[in-house]
Amino acid sequence: MANGSRQAAWEFFGAELKRRREDAGFTQVELGARVFVSGGYIGQFEQAIRKPQLDVAQRIDEALQTDGFFERLWRKLIKEQRYAEYFSHAAELERLATSIRDWAPAVVPGLLQTPAYARAIYVASNPLAPERYIQEMVGLRMERGQLLREATRPVYLLLLHESAVRVPVGSPAVMAEQLDQITGLVRDRQILMQVLPFTAGAHPQMGKLMSLMEFEDAPPTIYTEGVLSGSLLDDPAVVKKVCADYDLLRAIALSPDASLALVEAVAEDYRRCAGTT
Repeated sequence: MANGSRQAAWEFFGAELKRRREDAGFTQVELGARVFVSGGYIGQFEQAIRKPQLDVAQRIDEALQTDGFFERLWRKLIKEQRYAEYFSHAAELERLATSIRDWAPAVVPGLLQTPAYARAIYVASNPLAPERYIQEMVGLRMERGQLLREATRPVYLLLLHESAVRVPVGSPAVMAEQLDQITGLVRDRQILMQVLPFTAGAHPQMGKLMSLMEFEDAPPTIYTEGVLSGSLLDDPAVVKKVCADYDLLRAIALSPDASLALVEAVAEDYRRCAGTT
C-alpha cells in the first residue's frame, strides 16, 4: 500500500471513529475516559494525526459496541504497513516530531545509518534472508533517514555510547563511511551530538535504546525497544523520569566538540584499517 493510500485508510478510520462516537452521544473527553486515553488523543485519532494501539482500538469497540470493527480495521492497516508492527507507530510519530532526542547505547540510530551500515545489520540479524528482503529493508531505512535532510526536519540531538562508535559493524570502510556521515551532519549543523565515553562507567538507561519525541500540539512520547518489541510511553511521570535521565547522560557525556573530535579520530582509524587514508 502506498503512503498516500495508507494515510487515506487511517483517515477513514478516524472519520468512522468520529461518526460512531457522535452517534453514541459521546464527546471526545467522554470516550477517552472510557478507553483510558485523553480526549485530545481521541481527537488526534479522528484526524489521523496519531494511530491508536491495538488495545485502544479494542476498548473503542467495547465502548461504542461496534462488534470488533475498529480492531479488524486496525489489524488490516497494520498488516499492510511496511514496518514491523512494534515500530510502525514510532515511525509515523518521527515525521510529526518537532524534536527528537536519541540515546544509542550500541548501534547508530536508524535515522543516521548509511546503506552499507544498515545492510550489515540486517544481514547479521537475518543471515538466511533473500537478497530482495535485505534490499527492501535497507531502502525503508534510507527513506526514514531523509527526514533529517528536509527543510522541516525536527531538531535532532544524538547521544551515542562509545560502544556504538568503536564496535565494528561491517568492514572498516563501512564504519569509516558511517562515522563520516555523522560528523558531516554535525559540521553542517543539522544535528547535535555527544558521546558517552567508556570512562563514564555506570549510567542511567544502560543498554536501553530510547527516543524522546516532542510535538507541536501533542504530549511528548518516548519510544523504547527490546527484542522484537517496542513500546511508546507517554505517561507524564514516565516521560519526566526519562527526560531527567537523558539530561544526566548529557551532563556526563563528552562536550560536543570533544565528541566530534573522538568520532573523527575513530573514523580515521577505520580508514587506516581499510587502507583508504
